[in-house]
Amino acid sequence: PIDWEQLRAQLPPGTPKPPAEDLLPGSAVFTPPNHPVNTRDYAQWWTWTRGADWRHPEGPDSTIEGRAQHPVVHVAYEDALAFCAWAGKRLPTEAEWEYAARGGLEGAVNTWGNEPIDPSRANTWQGRFPFENTREDGFAGTAPVKSFPPNAFGLYDMAGNVWEWCSDLYQADYYRTRQSENAISDNPTGPTRSFDARNPFESTLRVVRGGSFLCNDSYCASYRPAARMASSPDTGLSHTGFRCVMDGPAPDAPPPEAPAQLPN
Repeated sequence: PIDWEQLRAQLPPGTPKPPAEDLLPGSAVFTPPNHPVNTRDYAQWWTWTRGADWRHPEGPDSTIEGRAQHPVVHVAYEDALAFCAWAGKRLPTEAEWEYAARGGLEGAVNTWGNEPIDPSRANTWQGRFPFENTREDGFAGTAPVKSFPPNAFGLYDMAGNVWEWCSDLYQADYYRTRQSENAISDNPTGPTRSFDARNPFESTLRVVRGGSFLCNDSYCASYRPAARMASSPDTGLSHTGFRCVMDGPAPDAPPPEAPAQLPN
């Protein structure tokens, strides 16, 4: 259970202690309805489930047995940071993530080019979201890594499967504003503060990229490399994971060009 004394220190003075059952940790689990719903109401398909975590993705009675090659899910931002630090790595910046996802295809709509998505390209939702998944790609939830072709850099699952945490704070118009200001940066690291007009009181939103197995063109096409979304850093979800990056040696500088030889 959650330590009440530690939690109370983070709350306004005088906050009453909640019932013991409310101090049990959990996570948000995708729970498909059995009928059409208003897709603007996320609560129609997310259920807060006590006991759900990365070892128990659907709740305390579930397990990751047989899913060793699946991406980890139900990891909050701090969880991802902690693992990266343990592994001697870090989370990618948003710019690094998009560069890797594009695989050298600058300006392309998708990680594989401009062709539309089909079930052989990535793990996304087929059918009518969120109540009918025809599973044409063979998966109802996460898929094992390398189930779909890599991009031109040899990277797998840069589109679909699970959203991936980036290190950047989220600001909805950050890059659009920089573009209008002609602010060019070789490797931007994002804004110094977070702001989302739809949620002005949350100041620590972080960027997630890549889309997930829940993406469907009728609802969202966030498997595109340009797509971005905000997520609360203290929230684990059954469609959000991460990947690590590490800093390597800087590439050698190209040799200087030989001076042009003038004809005799």
